[in-house]
Order: sequence, then structure tokens, then C-alpha cells
Amino acid sequence: MRESIAYDGAPGTTRRARAFAGRFLERARAIGDVSITTRAAEVVPLVVDELIANATRYAPGPCLLELEITGHDLHVTVSDGTPTLPVPHTPDVDRIGRHGLEIVRALCAGFAVEPNAAGKRVRARIPLT
Repeated sequence: MRESIAYDGAPGTTRRARAFAGRFLERARAIGDVSITTRAAEVVPLVVDELIANATRYAPGPCLLELEITGHDLHVTVSDGTPTLPVPHTPDVDRIGRHGLEIVRALCAGFAVEPNAAGKRVRARIPLT
């Protein structure tokens, strides 16, 4: 199962992306090909929120959200038009903000950033079971 949606980066983009991810998981459950744990159902919108928020904050303009289930994993991919690659910070309990990639990396079983001709692609893999 795979779906994608493009966003223009306007205010409310992260909210719309979270809702899209929630509907995607509902459709996946309805099809019944994969079971989705409560933890995964809670993690997916958070990861989508963080990745889309980064794309709209640091790469203003359009971005693409792709969700794909393969086996027992959900792959979340966010592509944007800025070639600057995100750099996770070293954990620091005194730092205020800028913890998004730390959170994503802690919650996901896989995380990668790939430059491409149009900008970059950020991928996260979330186990669903």
C-alpha cells in the first residue's frame, strides 16, 4: 500500500499531513493486510509531523509526503527542494527546541537523508507490529 500527497508549505501543512497519515493507517487497517500496534499508530503522526515541520521550516516551498507499507514496516518519505541536509544535534537536555530529528531517530527503526537532483529526501522506517 502506497500513497503520496504534495503540500505547498502554507500554514497548517503539518496538521494536514498528520491527518493524511491517520487516514492512511485507517485504510491500511480496513484492508487488513497488516496489523498496526497502538504504539505505531501514535508514532506515525509524530514522525510525519516532525519531518513535515522541518521541510516547511527549513526548506520553504513545496514538499512531498510519501507513505508506503512494505511487510510489517511503514516507510515515511518527505522530499523537498532544498539541498541543505538536516544534521541531528547531539542530545542536550539544556537546549530548548531543535530536538525533532533526535525524536524521529529514537522512535524509528531506520532513518536516512539522501540528496537528489531536486533537493533532498528524508526517510524514516517505523515498525507497525
